[in-house]
Amino acid sequence: MAYKIITQCPVCSSKLTVTKLKCRKCDTVIENNFELSKFSYLSTEQLNFIEVFIKCKGNIKDVERELGISYPTVRGKLEDVIAALGYSAPAKAKQDDNSEIISRLEKGEISAEEALNLLKK
Repeated sequence: MAYKIITQCPVCSSKLTVTKLKCRKCDTVIENNFELSKFSYLSTEQLNFIEVFIKCKGNIKDVERELGISYPTVRGKLEDVIAALGYSAPAKAKQDDNSEIISRLEKGEISAEEALNLLKK
């Protein structure tokens, strides 16, 4: 049985590194400091979200349907993943956000009530 690698120290919460690799077939062992991918440090929930996001080809409306969550929740989860990967999401101008909300309302993607709530934020 294989376990998912832990990436944070259970004592101090620092990032862990891999220092030993072993072949299951011939028992060869290699020791050194090995680098993990940024994705190794994402939570299971974040990885599942990214998998759905990729499967839906980045289409937020499809992600909403697949996960049964709202547009703001999809955006929030995406921003969390971006931050967890060490990037900062570019700040969008408030006018751009408002235009996007109005566009989604016109397309029937969100209700008038949802649009009002988003515009208030």
